[in-house]
Amino acid sequence: MNGVTQSSSKPQKKTIYLIRHGETEFNRLGIVQGSGVDSDLNENGRLQAERFFMHYQSFPFHRIYTSALKRTHQSVANFLELGLPHTILPELNEISWGDYEGKESKDFWKEDYHHMVDQWKNGNLEYRIPGGENPLELQSRQKIALQHIMARPHEEEILICMHGRAMKSFLCLMLDLPLTKMDEFVHHNLGLYLLEYKEERFQLIKTNSLEHL
Repeated sequence: MNGVTQSSSKPQKKTIYLIRHGETEFNRLGIVQGSGVDSDLNENGRLQAERFFMHYQSFPFHRIYTSALKRTHQSVANFLELGLPHTILPELNEISWGDYEGKESKDFWKEDYHHMVDQWKNGNLEYRIPGGENPLELQSRQKIALQHIMARPHEEEILICMHGRAMKSFLCLMLDLPLTKMDEFVHHNLGLYLLEYKEERFQLIKTNSLEHL
C-alpha cells in the first residue's frame, strides 16, 4: 500500500474523510502556529465546526483520529459528544515551524517561507526553517500514524482532523506522490479531502470540498 507496510489483515475498503481544523485567532491574525502553539478555535472556527457537523452528523464514522493539538479536538467536538471512538495520534501534529512559531507572519517570514517552499519543490527536502522540521521528518512520523489507521480493517469510515502543511504531506503519503508535489494540495479551514482505499490503493474523490460551509 503506497509506501506503507501492511498488516497481516489487509483492509479491503476504507473511506477517509480528511479535514483541516477550524480557524483559530492565530490563523486570523497571521501568527505562525505549527506544532508548538496549542491554540483554540475562534468564533468563526467554532461555526465552521458546527456546519461540518450538521452536514456529516449522520455519517457512520467508526472512529475519529486527531492530532494531539486541541484545535483538532475542538473541530470534531460535536462528533465526540455523540460517543464516537476517538484516538489521538501525535504523529498527525502540524510540522514544527521552529523559531517562527508564535510570531506574526511579517515580510521576513513570508520571504523565508516562499524560499523554503521553493527549496522543497526543487527537491531539497532536507531544508528546514531554523529549529523546525523538514518534510522528510514530518512524513516519517506520519507513516506511523497511517500504519496505525490502516491496521484496523473493521473501521471502514474514518474521520481524521489535522493541519494544513501536515495534510499536504499526508496526502502525498497516501497517494504515493513525491513530497515535491505537496503544494499542489490547497487547503482551507475545515476543508475536506475525501479518499477511498480499495484494490490496495488510495483514490482521491474530493479535493478541499467546502460544500458544508
